[in-house]
Amino acid sequence: MTDLKAQLHTLCLNYVQLKIAEAGHAIAEAQQSANNETKSSAGDKYETGRAMMQQETDRNMSQLNEANKLKVVLNHLSTAPNTTGFADPGSVVITNNGIFYISISAGMLNADGVQYIAVSIASPIGAMLKGKKAGDSFALNGKQYQIEKIY
Repeated sequence: MTDLKAQLHTLCLNYVQLKIAEAGHAIAEAQQSANNETKSSAGDKYETGRAMMQQETDRNMSQLNEANKLKVVLNHLSTAPNTTGFADPGSVVITNNGIFYISISAGMLNADGVQYIAVSIASPIGAMLKGKKAGDSFALNGKQYQIEKIY
């Protein structure tokens, strides 16, 4: 199970690194566009274009900051076996309605042909899983979940 957790952790880290690279690339493009913008005789057009590029840069900086926060969260997760028996960050939780990896909200992950759903502890499903143990059940969005195993 430690190998599986390490594999899921790596998949989440790859997801975050892709987000960081995309945001960094978009920031560089916006800055390049701003640098290439030449002042035209219609000054308002120039200022509007620069303002729009600044907004785009700010939006991408925000995405970069969020991706870096996710990376910090991942760096604090353990890939060791769950010894408490309770679902907490780093746990793999098998339910009757899917297998969840409590880490970051990265969506569907495929490890060895099995689908896992990476969820944040702050997400609705993550909050419902937190502190539960095998045998516990809960309902979310009209769906009943039964926890079968926690690793």
